[in-house]
Amino acid sequence: MSVAPAAPRVVWGEPALRLISRIATFCLVELQKLRHDRTELVTRAIQPILWLVIFGETFSRIRAIPTGDVPYLDYLAPGIIAQSALFVAIFYGIQIIWERDAGVLTKLLVTPTPRAALVTGKAFAAGVRAVAQAVVVVVVAALLGVAMTWNPLRLLGVVAVVVLGAAFFSCLSVAIAGVVLKRDRLMGIGQAITMPLFFASNALYPVELMPGWVQAISRVNPLSYEVSALRGLLIGQPTNYWLDFGVLVAAAVLGIAVASALLGRLSR
Repeated sequence: MSVAPAAPRVVWGEPALRLISRIATFCLVELQKLRHDRTELVTRAIQPILWLVIFGETFSRIRAIPTGDVPYLDYLAPGIIAQSALFVAIFYGIQIIWERDAGVLTKLLVTPTPRAALVTGKAFAAGVRAVAQAVVVVVVAALLGVAMTWNPLRLLGVVAVVVLGAAFFSCLSVAIAGVVLKRDRLMGIGQAITMPLFFASNALYPVELMPGWVQAISRVNPLSYEVSALRGLLIGQPTNYWLDFGVLVAAAVLGIAVASALLGRLSR
């Protein structure tokens, strides 16, 4: 009597663990690039520092922007942290185009690894880069006398917010790269949308001071929710954390989905 071959053993959750492992691998590869080019962190830190030192200090003295009982520099610091993360992430698609030109992307796309894993790995790598940038801004803000919390749980929340925000904007950049296909076009679009995203948020001033149409943009701008969460975590300003984190998570998931769908256009 023949014996039927035993069915292959399936470990519960193995596909998910394999996907997480691949995401982590892509993330580590991206971080190794940062280790070999640390000057990028230094050069990218200059602009946020100038915003704090010049813009923040000046407007704190003239008191041109009403922020209630919160000193303007304290109000501004979380917005500059979000801005620095935005600037790190919004040009991340250029790296994808460079990998396409070097033939690296094509090799990655023919592997069994899902495109979502590749995009997610790069998104979280952008998040870690943004966290490194945020640390610099936090240190400078502390030296300028900004009254921030040093509660470890709140700081962990700050890390999560920065990672989620950078993940979305890096995916937005990758999605744009999948549409325009060229570095110079992506640079132009990135420069065109970065400052409007920044100014049409609550990073520099309360939403109530904006014209009505800018307020409408601010309400659908993920950067506004990132700033609100950072203000709540760092300086204790009241905010709806469920709404802030919900919008950031939804934006990151949507960004990964759209970027993954458009990634294949870069290999054609």
